[in-house]
Amino acid sequence: MPDFEKRGVHLAAISVDPEDVTAAHCRKMGYTFPFLSDLDTAVLRRYDVLHRGAGPKRNDIARPAEFYVDGAGTVRWVNLTENIAVRATPEQALSAIDAAK
Repeated sequence: MPDFEKRGVHLAAISVDPEDVTAAHCRKMGYTFPFLSDLDTAVLRRYDVLHRGAGPKRNDIARPAEFYVDGAGTVRWVNLTENIAVRATPEQALSAIDAAK
């Protein structure tokens, strides 16, 4: 993701899936950024993105969301949706990052 790297932005992801499932997904998708396996949902709850009972087996999952957190730890931009198929495009995220700087 060179456009993010040029801006000094580091990507990370969070999932409720076990580490082996997350690792397999990262390999399949070619992700090279850190991917946290948040089994106890502590991080998801802290960012208020836990979607209780919304999984295929009525399990808890992460709500689709993108955050831009600056170097001081301040959340500068959030894109949050209820629809798992709706995500911010890289261009939308980069535009929001540029506007927040």
